[in-house]
Amino acid sequence: MSDQCEHFSQIHTHAPRTDGCEECLKTGDTWVHLRTCLVCGHVGCCDQSKNRHATKHFHATRHAMMRSQQPGETWGWCYVDQRMFDPI
Repeated sequence: MSDQCEHFSQIHTHAPRTDGCEECLKTGDTWVHLRTCLVCGHVGCCDQSKNRHATKHFHATRHAMMRSQQPGETWGWCYVDQRMFDPI
């Protein structure tokens, strides 16, 4: 595993709560890629998606750690430290 940042202590889950962006599913919108919050399992759309729900979730909750939910991808991101970890 890569050098960790202090926010690794926030990680409580790797399991996504849904199979798609939670907010986009509610509104019938679409997304490009999905990100899973490693603190609570919230699934949000990436910053390439028009709604950017994963980043909005971070700003609302301060849950710093997320991972890509794309098949075959193993990287994660700390929003606070702006650092990528692969694998997470």
